[in-house]
Amino acid sequence: MAEVKELEQQAAQTPEQPPAAPKNKKKRKKLVRWLIVLAVAAALIFAGVKYFGGGSEPEAQVVTDFVTYGSITSTVEGSGLTKSKNSETLMLTTEGVVQEVFITEGQKVMAGDPLFIIESEDARDAVEKARQVVEGYEKQLSALHKDIAGLNLAAGYPGKLLDTVKLNPGDTIGKGTVVATLADDTRLRLTQYYSYAYEGDVWVGQTMDVSIPALMTTLTGTVEAVHMVSRITPEGSKLFSADILIDNPGILTAEMVASATATMGGETVYPYEAGKLEYYRTGDLVSTVSGTVLSSRLVDYLQVAAGEVLVNIDGEDSESEIFDLEQQLEEARQALDTAQKNLDNCNAVAPIDGTVIGLMLEPGMTVAANSGVVTISDTTTITVDATVDERNVSFVKPGMMVEIDQWGSMYTGIVESVSLNSTAENGVASYPMVISVDNFDGSLMSGSYITYSLVASQNDNCLVVPIQCVKTVPLEDGSTGSVVFVSGDRPENAIELSVPVDGVPEGFWAVPVETGISDTYNVEIKSGVEADTEVFTQLQTSDVWM
Repeated sequence: MAEVKELEQQAAQTPEQPPAAPKNKKKRKKLVRWLIVLAVAAALIFAGVKYFGGGSEPEAQVVTDFVTYGSITSTVEGSGLTKSKNSETLMLTTEGVVQEVFITEGQKVMAGDPLFIIESEDARDAVEKARQVVEGYEKQLSALHKDIAGLNLAAGYPGKLLDTVKLNPGDTIGKGTVVATLADDTRLRLTQYYSYAYEGDVWVGQTMDVSIPALMTTLTGTVEAVHMVSRITPEGSKLFSADILIDNPGILTAEMVASATATMGGETVYPYEAGKLEYYRTGDLVSTVSGTVLSSRLVDYLQVAAGEVLVNIDGEDSESEIFDLEQQLEEARQALDTAQKNLDNCNAVAPIDGTVIGLMLEPGMTVAANSGVVTISDTTTITVDATVDERNVSFVKPGMMVEIDQWGSMYTGIVESVSLNSTAENGVASYPMVISVDNFDGSLMSGSYITYSLVASQNDNCLVVPIQCVKTVPLEDGSTGSVVFVSGDRPENAIELSVPVDGVPEGFWAVPVETGISDTYNVEIKSGVEADTEVFTQLQTSDVWM
C-alpha cells in the first residue's frame, strides 16, 4: 500500500505530457499518401507495358478459303489523250504578205473552200529552181541509162569491123574508149561528076550502070542524091555531082575504082572522071561505161549483124552511179513537191472538212518563213492515245467496246488497235492502244485527258479463289510459277519448294495452279485444284493478352 501511495504522489508531482494519439495519426496519413502514389505508378507501368510491347505476343490465326464456282470479270482501266482523227496544218515555208483572209477561228469549212491569199515571190522562185534541179537530174539519169546499155557493147548496124583494139577478160576499159571502127559495107557509095550539059538527065532514083575495072564487071546502081554544085574543070567545064549506091554482092570494098553511066535517048551519059567506092557509112564503136572487160569478140574484118554483142563489160561503178543519181532525183522531186505545196498554200483551200481551230493570219501582216498559218481538224471522229499494261494486253482486242469519261460526260468508243511494241517504266511494261470515238455532235473535246474502262474478259462459271491465296514462287528450273497451299493430306500434284513462303504454317502443301483472268478480289483457277478445296489465305493476328 505504501508503494502505491508513493507512486500516486510522483504522478501528481510530474507535469502533464501531450497525448500520444495525435502523433500516431500523422504517421498513418503519410503512409496512405505513399500507397496512393505507388498504386498510380503501378497503373501507369501496367498501361505502358500493354501499349508499348510488354507482355506476351499476339496470337496468330490461320485464315483459309475454299475454291468455289463463281463469276469473274476482268476490267482494264486507264487514261489517255484525245485528238482529232484527221487534222491538217497548212505551213508556209517562205515569207509572204497576207492579202485576204476568208475564214475565222471556229468556223466550219468544207474541203475546197478558199481560206486566204498570200503574196510570196520567194515561193514562186523556189518552185522554178526546184523544177530546174529535177529536170537536170532527169536528163543525167536518162543519159546514164543509155550509157549503161553499153555494158553489152553491140553493133548499131550491120557491117565489118576495122581497126579493132585487143581486149582480154579482166582488162579495164574507160568510158569513151574507141574499140573498133564499124564500116557498113552492105552497100557502097560512088560519087560522080557530070557536065551541066546533062542537067535534068540525072535524077534521084535513076538506074545507072556501074563499071568496076578491077573486077571486070558492071553492076547496077541507083542515084541516091543529085547536088547542083559548081565544079570547074581545068578545061573550063562546069560540073554537078551525083551519089550512086551499089548493093554489095560480097565482092566490093572501099577504094575500088568505078564509074557510072546512063543511057538517055540512045545517048550515053558519061562522068567527067572515074571515082572510088566508099562504105555506105562508118562509125566508131565506143564504150559508154567504165568497167572491167568480161569478154570480147573484136577481130578486124569480122562481119557482124546489127545488135550483135561484141564486148561484155562489168559496169558496177555505173550501176552505183545510177543508184546515187536516182536517190538525188527522188530528193529533188520531194523538194519540188514541197515547194509546189508551199506555193499552193499561198492561195490555199481547205484540204478536209472540219473546223478551223487555229488561225494566225490578218490582212496586211507579213508571215515569216516556216510558219503554221491555219489548222483545220475534223472532230467528227476522235481518237484516244492510251496504254494497257502487260497483265491485260493479251485480253484486249480491236473492236472491243470502251467506256470513255471526260469530266463526267460518258462516251462509247471502240478499240482500234493495240501495238506489240511496249515501253517499260517503273518495272511495268505498257503497250500503246488507240481508241476511236464517234463524236458527231462535237461534244468530246480534243487535246484533253480522259479515263477509260473496258471489260477485257469475263467468265460466268469458273473456279475462283481470293487473289491473296495465289502465291508466286521460284521453281526448280529457275522460272517462277503460281501455287496455292492446300490443307489436309498431301495431294498427288503437290511440289516441294526450294524457298519456303513466309507465313505459311505447317500442314499446307504447295500445289501448282494455272490462273486465268482476275479482278480486284478474285482470280480464276483453270487447273490444279478442284472445287471445295480448302486453301491457305493468310495469317491474321489479334491483340489477345496471355
